[in-house]
Amino acid sequence: MTVQDVAIGEAARRSGVKVPTIRYYEQVGLLPAPPRSEGNRRLYDAADIRRLAFIRHARELGFDVDAIRTLLSLQDDPAQPCAAADAVARSRLVEVEQRIASLQALKTELERMVTGCAHGRVDECRVIEILADHDKCLHHHH
Repeated sequence: MTVQDVAIGEAARRSGVKVPTIRYYEQVGLLPAPPRSEGNRRLYDAADIRRLAFIRHARELGFDVDAIRTLLSLQDDPAQPCAAADAVARSRLVEVEQRIASLQALKTELERMVTGCAHGRVDECRVIEILADHDKCLHHHH
């Protein structure tokens, strides 16, 4: 074990990635299997911890495993043009924009339901009425 090698628990603490998640990333090939100590403990170096932090940040931004795999392969070969990285980011942006539109439609529908509620009995409740009959929704894609 070199001075910079750390066990999985310390790698988790430094990278902000939980131990089971680190094992998962190894299993799906986002993180190469690390060398092991004589006691068969995984050992991680500074490059592994930076890679884990990269993956964690990409996950926080909503990139899926395949997109992260692509981004990591690009990072591993920095001489490549960045068009592929741009395409991955643009694809994620489209997904986010679609999700925002869907959430905005949902917000509008919920506001309409709440505003339309008579605050009386359930048999007069607009919330219950709309939830019971999706055809009464203004937006069918939420």
